[in-house]
Amino acid sequence: MAKRSRDFVVDEERARLAVNSILPHDEDSEDYQTHKKQRKESDEESPDHNPRFGSDVPEDDQYHRIKQESDEEASNLKNYESDIPKDGQHVTKQNLHEDVSSDSRQYEKPKFYQDSEAESDLKGKNVKNEISAEASTSNSTPPSKETLCDVVAAHYNNVPESGLDERSRSRILHLRNFNNWIKSMLIDEFVQKVRETKPRGSSLKVLDMGCGKGGDLFKWRQGKITHLVCTDIAATSVEQCKERYNDVKQRAQRERNFAPIFSAEFIVANCTKERLRERYSDVTMQLDLVSCQFAFHYCFESLPQAECMMRNAAECLRPGGYFFGTCPNANAIVSRARKAGGRQFGNDVYSVEFETPLDEEQPPPIFGAKYNFHMEGVVDCPEFLVHFPTFIRLASRFGLDFVVCEPFQSFFDRMKENGRGLLGKMQALETYPPFPDQTLMGPLSQYEHAEAALKKNPTSQKMGTLSAAEWEAATLYLIFVFKKAAS
Repeated sequence: MAKRSRDFVVDEERARLAVNSILPHDEDSEDYQTHKKQRKESDEESPDHNPRFGSDVPEDDQYHRIKQESDEEASNLKNYESDIPKDGQHVTKQNLHEDVSSDSRQYEKPKFYQDSEAESDLKGKNVKNEISAEASTSNSTPPSKETLCDVVAAHYNNVPESGLDERSRSRILHLRNFNNWIKSMLIDEFVQKVRETKPRGSSLKVLDMGCGKGGDLFKWRQGKITHLVCTDIAATSVEQCKERYNDVKQRAQRERNFAPIFSAEFIVANCTKERLRERYSDVTMQLDLVSCQFAFHYCFESLPQAECMMRNAAECLRPGGYFFGTCPNANAIVSRARKAGGRQFGNDVYSVEFETPLDEEQPPPIFGAKYNFHMEGVVDCPEFLVHFPTFIRLASRFGLDFVVCEPFQSFFDRMKENGRGLLGKMQALETYPPFPDQTLMGPLSQYEHAEAALKKNPTSQKMGTLSAAEWEAATLYLIFVFKKAAS
């Protein structure tokens, strides 16, 4: 088993110290009691300062600016919203397409984890005809043999494999790690939720839709699942995922306290056009979890593709099982594009460009709302806005009840205490100010929020953060969760 380099271990330890700089581990120590007293005095002097995670960026001015912009994004959307079914209400295929008068039915707001931003984004209102109107367009007819999903597959098949050294020098190293931390916390949360509902020692079967090169294999191993179905549209990615799984399996066999890891099967398929169940080794298999990380948005190219994706997610999911994932936040994208003139926005880390400018009065189409996304070191390929109220209605048709939608910043705020140790271990936040032998990933001007946070908290000398550009990119995404209804 290859050992990690000393530099990597040192960086991991430094990141851990930066994340935990305000909360020493030994609560009985004299240093901790002194520190606690100093913090109390500091908080009394600065009552507006939130002490919960004072060494990290969400309590600084940058985070509050992001939260304010999130509220503005929701209020600026105008017509880019639709009706939302009541929690647990199922919508038939007929009434997904039918015309419904604006006064015929009322819908309530879904429940969130006290997430006012997401709640603003998904306000309930009278039923409109958006979906039925969209169903009459060319994008709601059966997709042609060659769709943009095929373009996406070609893009990912041609991505060269980058080594650890190359990735460690990436401008977006910590943003990548931060997104990985989000996935780790999300996976762990719902693995535990499912495990609590099953007898001890029961099997736990998972479908990973859009598995890519297998970046989440270790997360599934940590969750002690028993079987994993990996599927992706890109054949090269699936092959690399299989190789990575075999490597993890072989290394596990060489470990001192060897315990067999989960079994796995690998399927090359377009989840938006092919029925996965027919490809499973056991067509009667009941899944406990379905995960779709940074891939769901591709299905919103057309209504039939979105329906196929939802069928694949729900068909084999047992009652009480969860479908969860991460995807771009369409509300944030539309709002930022309109603020920037309607066509293009971004920074030195990422950019989003629509083919035609967005009209202030005319909302984007529900399906086929294409834009091009670029991020440093990431494949450039077309993506589609996910109209979330429509997502909820489609899910309900396939027996999936809406649970939660949370922007990344809200999810981070909710999970950061439990995930504090993992933040350091994964180097998900950059240490500021850097150690003498380190350099910042971004220009100094992008860490003014961190400098301001440190001045508010004089007991901390270093903190974990992301550059302003990376925070802006991270807040383009959200997490979503659905639960399979009882039969």
